[in-house]
Amino acid sequence: QVQLVESGGGLVQAGGSLRLSCAASGNIFSINTMGWYRQAPGKQRDLVALIGRGGITNYADSMKGRFTISRDAAKNTVYLQMDSLKPEDTAVYYCNALTFSGVRSWGQGTQVTVSS
Repeated sequence: QVQLVESGGGLVQAGGSLRLSCAASGNIFSINTMGWYRQAPGKQRDLVALIGRGGITNYADSMKGRFTISRDAAKNTVYLQMDSLKPEDTAVYYCNALTFSGVRSWGQGTQVTVSS
């Protein structure tokens, strides 16, 4: 079982930056891929970015060039650097881990609010 704890959300003005962190614990050696998703009020949860165990990254088209996913293997932590934030980036951001056996874990979510 994998536990995930997010931090780093908050309120920022349009054009600003935030960095989210996701610390993993538990059966971390079972993790294949980690990523970030977001969910705005009344909308479905959508992919933001993924990073594989080998460091390969994948981004949703609207985040390319503005968001960067990275990881610190020694700290079992994944980061999401968000730059040039827009009001439409406002959402609850969730960390996700997918194990080699297909088990998916979620963090509790962290609120990101971008004011215009």
